[in-house]
Amino acid sequence: MTRIATRTANVYTRVDPDTKEQAEEILSQLGIPMSNAIGMFLKQVVLQRGLPFEMKLPPAKPLAFGSLTKEQFDAAMQLGMEDAEAGRVVSADDVEAEMKRMYDA
Repeated sequence: MTRIATRTANVYTRVDPDTKEQAEEILSQLGIPMSNAIGMFLKQVVLQRGLPFEMKLPPAKPLAFGSLTKEQFDAAMQLGMEDAEAGRVVSADDVEAEMKRMYDA
């Protein structure tokens, strides 16, 4: 039986050592060498024509009052007063519903 050599290309990357170690441990349990996992990822990039997972920032957490300086607090209050005077307001019920939607998920 004739064996055909597969052409390959090298990919070099730098990764945080802890991330690499954790990934190797998980991949080992799955029986997948790191190089195969990276190849699988790159094949999915080609097939999906982009990253094979959703990329988005986590929801912003509300700013804690205690973390503000007096100047930051005063500036935020001034903006709030200007919004109220201009009619840019939202009911407390709407704010509560939005907060639950964003942070109780």
